[in-house]
Amino acid sequence: MIDLRVAIIYNKDRDKVINVFGMQNKEVYNPKVVKRVAESLEKNGHNVEIIDGNMEVFDKLKDFFPRVGDEKNRSIVFNMAYGIQGESRYTHIPSMLEMSGIPYVGSNPSGHALALDKVITKIILQKNNLPTPDFWVFSSKSEDMSDVKYPVIVKPKMESVSFGLRVVDNEEDLKDAVEFIISEFHQQALVEQFIQGREFAVGLIGNNPVETFPVLEIDLEGDPNAIQTVDDKQHKPKNKICPAQISEDLAKEMQEISKKVFTSLGLRDFARVDIRLGLDNEIYVLEVNSMASLGFGGSYVAAAKAYGLDYEGLVNKMLDVASMRYFNLESLKEKSTGKRIPTKVKIRSYLRTREDYIIKVINDFVDTNTYTQNIEGVNKFGNSIKSKLSSLGFTAEVFPQSQVGNVLYLTNTDNPEVDVLLVGNLDNTVKPEKHKYFQDRDNRLYGTGVWEHKGGIASALLALQSLKYTKKLKNKKIGILLTTDDLMQGRFSKKIIKDKSKNAKVILGLNGAFIHGGMVTSRSGSAKYKISMNMKKFTKTEDVAKAVNVFIETINKMVKQTDEDKGVVISPSKMNVSSNITEPYFHGDSTLNIRFGNPELYTTFDDKIRKIIPEKKYKNIYSFQIEGSERRPPMQLTAETEEKFEELKKIADDLDIIISSDHRWSSNNIAFCDSTKPIIDGFGPSGKKEFSGREYVFTHNIIEKAHLIAVFIDNLK
Repeated sequence: MIDLRVAIIYNKDRDKVINVFGMQNKEVYNPKVVKRVAESLEKNGHNVEIIDGNMEVFDKLKDFFPRVGDEKNRSIVFNMAYGIQGESRYTHIPSMLEMSGIPYVGSNPSGHALALDKVITKIILQKNNLPTPDFWVFSSKSEDMSDVKYPVIVKPKMESVSFGLRVVDNEEDLKDAVEFIISEFHQQALVEQFIQGREFAVGLIGNNPVETFPVLEIDLEGDPNAIQTVDDKQHKPKNKICPAQISEDLAKEMQEISKKVFTSLGLRDFARVDIRLGLDNEIYVLEVNSMASLGFGGSYVAAAKAYGLDYEGLVNKMLDVASMRYFNLESLKEKSTGKRIPTKVKIRSYLRTREDYIIKVINDFVDTNTYTQNIEGVNKFGNSIKSKLSSLGFTAEVFPQSQVGNVLYLTNTDNPEVDVLLVGNLDNTVKPEKHKYFQDRDNRLYGTGVWEHKGGIASALLALQSLKYTKKLKNKKIGILLTTDDLMQGRFSKKIIKDKSKNAKVILGLNGAFIHGGMVTSRSGSAKYKISMNMKKFTKTEDVAKAVNVFIETINKMVKQTDEDKGVVISPSKMNVSSNITEPYFHGDSTLNIRFGNPELYTTFDDKIRKIIPEKKYKNIYSFQIEGSERRPPMQLTAETEEKFEELKKIADDLDIIISSDHRWSSNNIAFCDSTKPIIDGFGPSGKKEFSGREYVFTHNIIEKAHLIAVFIDNLK
């Protein structure tokens, strides 16, 4: 576990500056709040120092922070400094920290500068088609104000906490309000269309992507003309309702708009977006606070509580998202006292920081050629996975193979019985000369095997890492079986699969899911036949043409046995005809692939196919040969699988991950698993394998599937 040295910087002594000039900051943190933040961090095991953010800040930081390169004692600033004086005051400490190479919690200088400047914020919002009230900017009360549409609200261009706020409905009062802003705050006055209605706030936390807290409403007691004044915020805060009593669709729209605002301004780690809902039910973004207050009665803290984060959880979450952004830490100290952050939230927080890591892993996986007969490549891929899992406490049982790569079984327990068995394959069917190397573009990852099997293995690896991070891995008995004969229909591994699956409570397949999120609860079985026909007797040249016709008609009759409603599809993959008229000769052969969903139906169709051969009718003219049989059984949808999928669906819905139950016509080695156990495949990322052989997965779904795997395993009884 990693304990950090955390310097909390806030502004206390405002006299320790070289000169006093410009606008003096009116926004301050109550020392009790700063102390509470420090206590929250200390309870989580961090070494905390409170430092005054004045001209002596670096001397104190140098004393408290370890030197560069001391990896055991990482350091970070928890920035609570609003600034002392001058313009863009939120940017002052972050700029100094940027210059000195010191990590810190919160947005960078440019993000703070944009958010603090309400005029620039509104221009950016408009450019990004985000809703915000109409506005005007004045530098003097003598400027032309004839086009202003009343009522309007007047505020300083670069202040927060509602300093200087005033609502006016005529030009005389407007001029007076503008003059007050300019003289009192030494900055331009922002005049904004006043929106009658209700007021809301959306808290945001995290990076790539940012998460939103439940929408919070400021209780204006039903008065559409009411506003929050600075006195309200500092001395008699209005009641807050969270979650807000609005429709789910409206709440989601506010949250999505807030995320776009956060991204448009280039903010980091945390912020709060203030919103007004007009009487016409239209949403308007008022402003953004890039340093959302941690005051005990503040909107940000109240929304976090509704999200499931108490005060200590919120403070440590803020530290975590910044620390992961800088350090990409495997694990941070989890909260040891008070209400715990839900495991699913901690897992998600961890996973979001690992996106760059897992993309690099997939890059390495895809660029390793793992064609079935490339034994060296398949074993290299297997050894890479084995190495990564060994750090999580997994040991490997190797089943050596001479014709293909080695089959691997990895587990974190000595007990042969496991809670869950993850099943995947190391090999693929693409020959080396057709291998497509890794590409990352348009929110998709491309390359051979990325959808079929490698993306799923990567998501599973990430899921297991997140379970270790949340200290949940040790509580679960997990087996991972990776086969190497997918091209050969499980010829060497089927017995191993049967044996290992008997000891599992539930079986999860790591193949990719469909584009729309469809997971695999049933698969077709596969059979393969080769039909051959030779001509034995010739009397005239047209007999060759007749032979061609007989052969094609025979194959056609077989293909017509397809019945999708009954789950049987017959398709020729190859057909060859050799003939000669001048020297009468004919030979025909065709390979038929059969997909079937029911073993009993397959037996019936097998019998029908064999009876189609017209041996009796043409026994003196043609000779027929048919060879082949079942290669893999079907994976049938059972009551046990349906029940387990319903559990999975509830988890997915809770995590806002789209999944559905689907059938896949292609067969897979997972079909050799014990059919009495619940079996669900498709835990790999959503994507597609195109007819050309090009495969891709959606980048965002790699994290989502890892989240789903981790929470599903954690919930197993």
